[in-house]
Amino acid sequence: MARAPRPALPSDVIIWLNGTFGAGKTTTARELTGLVPSARVFDSEHVGYLLRHVLTEPVENFQDWPPWRSLVVHTAVETLRYVGGALVIPQTVLTEAYYREIDAGLRAAGLDVRHFVLHAREDVLVGRIEADRDDPGARQWRLDHVERYRAAVPWLHAAAEVVDTTDVPAAEVARTIAHRCGLATDRA
Repeated sequence: MARAPRPALPSDVIIWLNGTFGAGKTTTARELTGLVPSARVFDSEHVGYLLRHVLTEPVENFQDWPPWRSLVVHTAVETLRYVGGALVIPQTVLTEAYYREIDAGLRAAGLDVRHFVLHAREDVLVGRIEADRDDPGARQWRLDHVERYRAAVPWLHAAAEVVDTTDVPAAEVARTIAHRCGLATDRA
């Protein structure tokens, strides 16, 4: 029997992990789900993968499609209303207008949105990208975005809580974020 969707509770929260590739978003998201009992990861890139099969307009990044942005909002809202708790979204969004559009949509739905930028020194980012063996085909794409991230740093750092991940293990980064969000954790 399917359970009925429930309205968002005041404790329901979107934790948006922003920052460029190599900053530790995916690893931190996994750590958060181990720390915070109600946390789930929502990989918004899958919305883009879905749209690639439907939309034929060529774009460099699926974020350039307006339906990606609105579907991320609607999917996150409906998912969080259904499951409650914390929805962790590890997604690089370097275009300010795109992030503001998504943030406004989530907030208009009455959700608490906590935006964090995971930041590491550029040499560390490049080293992490070079060392990544999980998706070597993405290496150049990620390296190409280091400059875009550098250009976005002023608005990102003004719009979000910055967490330096340069020399900090992901588990500690996750504890910091959970603490800043006031979320109970399973581990100390």
